[in-house]
Amino acid sequence: MSKCTALELKYPNNTLYASVIQGDDEVILVDCGYPNSLDKIDEALKTLNLSLDQITRLIITHHDYDHMGSAAELKRRFPKIKVCSSSVQRDYINGSKKSLRLIQAESIFPTLQDNQKEQALIFHKTLEAMETLDLDEVLIEGTEYPWAGGTHIVASPGHMPGHISVYHKPTQSLITGDAMVVENGKLCIANPRYTLDNEQAYASMKKFNDYPLEQIICYHGGLVSENIKDQLNAL
Repeated sequence: MSKCTALELKYPNNTLYASVIQGDDEVILVDCGYPNSLDKIDEALKTLNLSLDQITRLIITHHDYDHMGSAAELKRRFPKIKVCSSSVQRDYINGSKKSLRLIQAESIFPTLQDNQKEQALIFHKTLEAMETLDLDEVLIEGTEYPWAGGTHIVASPGHMPGHISVYHKPTQSLITGDAMVVENGKLCIANPRYTLDNEQAYASMKKFNDYPLEQIICYHGGLVSENIKDQLNAL
């Protein structure tokens, strides 16, 4: 039986929600937290009677360090895992192109107050130090893959070029990555401060209403399962 579950990862300053899609032949992890998160992921998987060594595939929605920070370590420990993302994101994930988040951070640095610059430089170094890795498979947006009964890759650019979301057809679950957030239990537009193209992000979000939806899992905020269509229409 296919399942799609939010995987709560608690950190000192925030909580992230990765996702797990399960089927007879697949255990798919969507995004994997900050660097050094494997123990957290393993503990969360245990609540589903799963473990890291059962993961067959990692889908990375985009290359922000809170989404792919532990990807290289996961692949190193479990080489059989197939790491996947979009063609646009591939060159950022493998490090052949400079992180878009780092480019953004550097571009706004001259506008910061002096008392903000020390923390900003720490953030720059964090992004520079993030371990990169090659993809095993490039995912084609708009394609439904047979994994776990039907896993559809949804193009959702705006937060970043090439950002993808994941729709699990059997459970009518949408994993948004950073295309949306949940605040106080309600679906919201992602923070414009971290969105590289707000107009495109809004168009991506409105497209989600085209899918039958029983639940939405947002990386920031978690799961929403009530009045989804009404909430989307209200945005």
